[in-house]
Amino acid sequence: MTSQTRWLDRLRGRETKASRARRLVALTSAGRPRWTPTDYRALAQEGYARNAVAYRCIRMIAEATASVPLVVFRRNRPSPDHPLQALLDRPNPEEAGADLLESFFGALQTAGNAYLEAAGTGDAPTELYVLRPDRVKVVPGAQGWPDAYEYQAAGRAVRLVRAGDGFLPVLHLKLYNPTDDYYGFSPLEAARFAIDVHNASSAWNKALLDNSARPSGALVFTGRAAGDRLSEDQFVRLKQELEDAHSGPDGAGRPLLLEGGLDWKPMALTPSDMDFIAGKAAAAREIAQAFGVPPPLLGLPGDNTYANYKEANGAFWRQTVAPLAERGARAITAWLQPRFPGCVIRPDLDRCPGLASERESLWARLDAATFLTPQERRRMAGLGDALAETSDD
Repeated sequence: MTSQTRWLDRLRGRETKASRARRLVALTSAGRPRWTPTDYRALAQEGYARNAVAYRCIRMIAEATASVPLVVFRRNRPSPDHPLQALLDRPNPEEAGADLLESFFGALQTAGNAYLEAAGTGDAPTELYVLRPDRVKVVPGAQGWPDAYEYQAAGRAVRLVRAGDGFLPVLHLKLYNPTDDYYGFSPLEAARFAIDVHNASSAWNKALLDNSARPSGALVFTGRAAGDRLSEDQFVRLKQELEDAHSGPDGAGRPLLLEGGLDWKPMALTPSDMDFIAGKAAAAREIAQAFGVPPPLLGLPGDNTYANYKEANGAFWRQTVAPLAERGARAITAWLQPRFPGCVIRPDLDRCPGLASERESLWARLDAATFLTPQERRRMAGLGDALAETSDD
């Protein structure tokens, strides 16, 4: 029995023994496309395009994860000449493998959802493409699982449906969402309040600079002979003089001449009163925490020493990049298994500079463990068994 046959049997088993709870979900959504519940454009504009901290977090995660090579294994041994390896290295005529994965993982961090489309004229796909998350809608089937994906652009739509053998030409990778059955939860949503605070702080700082770095205030008239009130002509003349001499960039820093009982009273709170710098730094740290990026890697003040930076870089690769790379490899393996039976995709973490020190420590411990056989050491190091059989079924 081939791997593809076993996969089809499992698929038929899921259809005949479908989850009763999943059928209940399907009653409210089967056959009808469902848009993602969040506004992707607003998240991209406010979080990615207008916030330097979120922008840097998404870029760091996407670029680092895409830099991890994906290796195709058959019978527990690398297969550099396999067609699937060629597909991963050159997924389409316009992009290399790392470029495609950078877009894929960038969309995942921005929208909480990432989509890959498999294209080709034969049974096995020959090209892979990243789909923009805000243009994709899930089309649930009668069992509650996605049966198709609808892609819309420029007022036109195309539906990518499941093939006769059960293969779905779209891979949907999503981050855990506790309140939705079909769509993931974006880190930008979790950090949206911190992003709003950080953006507002930047806008306030720019407005302060536009105002010649001085807080707003009020001119107070204390002419008791006139009953502490300016006449209408005096008010109009003073207002015109302020607009002519002290507004716009040409009036920045120009001294204000006060006479006739006029006094200047600042009204805005100072940055010290608002704890402006500390509040902005705290918001930046919350954004970094939502994405899993250690603050020292972003240049945030507080603990920027060499030792801390080295430890933070190792934690970033181990706790954020490596799990995401492994999850992506598992998802692509399970997705393409019907078209490339017997193949397993694994991330080559040994070639990641951020994990070099950990690998060296592991090799040193294994080398000192004289009670282990060479084959056991290879397996513990993640290198596989040198004596594994290479024959196919």
